[in-house]
Amino acid sequence: MAALAEEQTEVAVKLEPEGPPTLLPPQAGDGAGEGGGGTTNNGPNGGGGNVATASSSAGGDGGTPKPSAAVSAVAPAGAAPVPAAAPEAGVPHDRQTLLAVLQFLRQSNLREAEEALRREARLLEEAVAGTGAPGEADGAGTEAASALLSRVTASAPGPAAPDPPGTGASGAAAVSGLATGPAAPGKVGSVAVEDQPDVSAVLSAYNQQGDPTMYEEYYSGLKHFIECSLDCHRAELSQLFYPLFVHMYLELVYNQHENEAKSFFEKFHGDQECYYQDDLRVLSSLTKKEHMKGNETMLDFRTSKFVLRISRDSYQLLKRHLQEKQNNQIWNIVQEHLYIDIFDGMPRSKQQIDAMVGSLAGEAKREANKSKVFFGLLKEPEIEVPLDDEDEEGENEEGKPKKKKPKKDSIGSKSKKQDPNAPPQNRIPLPELKDSDKLDKIMNMKETTKRVRLGPDCLPSICFYTFLNAYQGLTAVDVTDDSSLIAGGFADSTVRVWSVTPKKLRSVKQAADLSLIDKESDDVLERIMDEKTASELKILYGHSGPVYGASFSPDRLWATDHYQPLRIFAGHLADVNCTRFHPNSNYVATGSADRTVRLWDVLNGNCVRIFTGHKGPIHSLTFSPNGRFLATGATDGRVLLWDIGHGLMVGELKGHTDTVCSLRFSRDGEILASGSMDNTVRLWDAVKAFEDLETDDFTTATGHINLPENSQELLLGTYMTKSTPVVHLHFTRRNLVLAAGAYSPQ
Repeated sequence: MAALAEEQTEVAVKLEPEGPPTLLPPQAGDGAGEGGGGTTNNGPNGGGGNVATASSSAGGDGGTPKPSAAVSAVAPAGAAPVPAAAPEAGVPHDRQTLLAVLQFLRQSNLREAEEALRREARLLEEAVAGTGAPGEADGAGTEAASALLSRVTASAPGPAAPDPPGTGASGAAAVSGLATGPAAPGKVGSVAVEDQPDVSAVLSAYNQQGDPTMYEEYYSGLKHFIECSLDCHRAELSQLFYPLFVHMYLELVYNQHENEAKSFFEKFHGDQECYYQDDLRVLSSLTKKEHMKGNETMLDFRTSKFVLRISRDSYQLLKRHLQEKQNNQIWNIVQEHLYIDIFDGMPRSKQQIDAMVGSLAGEAKREANKSKVFFGLLKEPEIEVPLDDEDEEGENEEGKPKKKKPKKDSIGSKSKKQDPNAPPQNRIPLPELKDSDKLDKIMNMKETTKRVRLGPDCLPSICFYTFLNAYQGLTAVDVTDDSSLIAGGFADSTVRVWSVTPKKLRSVKQAADLSLIDKESDDVLERIMDEKTASELKILYGHSGPVYGASFSPDRLWATDHYQPLRIFAGHLADVNCTRFHPNSNYVATGSADRTVRLWDVLNGNCVRIFTGHKGPIHSLTFSPNGRFLATGATDGRVLLWDIGHGLMVGELKGHTDTVCSLRFSRDGEILASGSMDNTVRLWDAVKAFEDLETDDFTTATGHINLPENSQELLLGTYMTKSTPVVHLHFTRRNLVLAAGAYSPQ
């Protein structure tokens, strides 16, 4: 380890022999390069991108946390060299830190020091070519790196002491220092950089490029190697094609090799999976460097590492190939732009991989789904439910047996006992029940006693509400929990509410009339309503654009004493299309056009689950009544089932041929209903779908299971409309299905 001193400043940097170092700006969302038993090779895990930390970072389950590159204190002119952390064998270097040091030298007008460091980076590439892949350094390589760096050691004259810890130079990048003397392992400095990566900083990563005429040969060589691999490895290694294709194309475009970029795109874009075709259409429009600035799709892809989940055997096979071919161009992209999540065990099959991939940023990291989730239900408040008169009469009439109590729901309603998987009762402050809320719960419980028990032999009836002459453009539908009102959101900025019971909608009386009402009377709520305004329909005005969501909510969902959001859930790379609260109110699920589903903790705003597998934007979500499972639907026509506790996909329902717009579990959790733009409602056996799940230690560790091949066994019925896409589904408290949509003549 040696110190590099030049003019006013002294900076010590440690590099490791992992191939040619590539200088990149700090990026939002960058994570470790390997996980699941592998070593970390790309710096600290986490989002934001505003601090390039030199501390250790685990790459996943079983991964060994190792310190990254260390940066020593900044000293004034004439200061003695500051000893930095001792080199360790097998320690990966941090390119984020290296770039930050170069930025600091440039802003401090230390051009000679900057050029010397860049030269050493190039010398390092020559010295360690072929010694190993990123993430694994051997002893000989470490010695070579130390010897090379020692050749550029310099010290300015003068016995001045170094700055105390914590001091640094002025400028955009401040280097936090260490105390004089040998540094303890793991205690390393950090480099503060800009809060967010701007466009120029993000694009500058593509400056490090090879011979543009060789890109097709590089890609063809890797393609030939993968296609000639054994079947068990080919499926996993084929995941490399798409991210490598995108980044190599963007490098050519950014460096203004437009003809080579066009030829590269035309030759290889047809080899990519069909579910990436929409992204490739956007990519094909980026033909010049100027097009890349401000393009959200490109920035999302560039600042978010593409996650690949690969078995250790497949990864070792890839590493040996790139090492033998000395294909540094491919390996630099793998190292800088991909997150390889390595797991121990048998390689995944093509079916298992296809079920999980397809999102904008690849698969979810396994550690993203390791947080504990309290998916159980909260204990219900004890409310006495009086018997109906008809129940008492039925029990006392002569010659008739007493009515049996209904069976308890298997996947069903909230229990009076505390669920062991439930969150603490006071984890989220819920409001106390008012008298009106208690009355509503009593009515709900009475309805429950009359609920139809559904199953494969007892399917629900379906009542379909068709919006005729909906020239305003129906965009959203919702039904109240008691099934008394239905609301529609329209493209003409209106919300229209209908009563679906004989009881009509009425407005409140004028203030002068309200003052005459006896507030102590039992029917005060009826007296305040104006019978003259009674009608089946009310139109609500106020929006200035299309209404894409409508919801009836009896809770205190909005905090009117705050003009700012109470929580902001940030993380999706594209529009959020649907949201749904968990039955215990501690979590909220979101579905996005980035083809991922995320589960957020309402208490702290953290993302505790990331589900990937859909091949199109997600448009529908629903939790099972017991809170354990989540069903999601998307434009790919597939319905995916997720185990929230384990963070695993446990089912795939195929049958729809168009976007799945609505999903609902029955009140007892026995049946899942799905509505689609293909004009059908389908009913699925939810009990059979979730029984005997293979969630043992192995599947939980690797993050994949064997899905049933034939989901038609779970299909209980298909119901077609004449020409009406199904926009909304709702189960009444007695398990009648209400469906809604706007008639669309062909």
